[in-house]
Amino acid sequence: MTTSIAPETPERAFRTLVYIGTSLDGFIARPDGDIDWLNERGAQAGDMGYEAFMAGIDTLVMGRNTYEKILTFGFWPYAGKRVAVLSTQLTTEDANVTVHRSLDALLESLTAEGAKNVYVDGGQMVQTFLREGMLDELIITTAPVLLGAGIPLFGHLDHDIDLAHRETRALGAGFVQTAYAVGQRPAAANQG
Repeated sequence: MTTSIAPETPERAFRTLVYIGTSLDGFIARPDGDIDWLNERGAQAGDMGYEAFMAGIDTLVMGRNTYEKILTFGFWPYAGKRVAVLSTQLTTEDANVTVHRSLDALLESLTAEGAKNVYVDGGQMVQTFLREGMLDELIITTAPVLLGAGIPLFGHLDHDIDLAHRETRALGAGFVQTAYAVGQRPAAANQG
């Protein structure tokens, strides 16, 4: 899948994109954070376009839980990319990441560092960026499995978020991948 990474948006100098896998019932992980159900099935799906997607990304943003999950992989998958972690609790000496204590500090840093295409990863970060009207594109790969419980991709919203369908494609092993452009926050929600 090719991602339409467009030039600057009027509000900020970078685009924000999500590339994430979910179960059919909308969970990104089991309640304990386990994603083996996705990795095992994903190996059978073939090329899902992840490498092509990552080739256009210069910066990743994630929360503490996602960062700590990545540390369990046994290798650092984001060599050559800037990685920012939003957390009020995380303390680390990891030279691979920069920790930000607030969303405002994170956004200031992204702008100052010249970020252009920012991959927003992890359920809490996706939800935060959606609530703040700061997501530009969603690429969701749905695995053919129902988990029944887990960590949801989407949470409570105080308003509708319009999505414009870009593309849907069938992958191997029953996976389906859909891309959406994310609508902007309604004007009334920005006032106040």
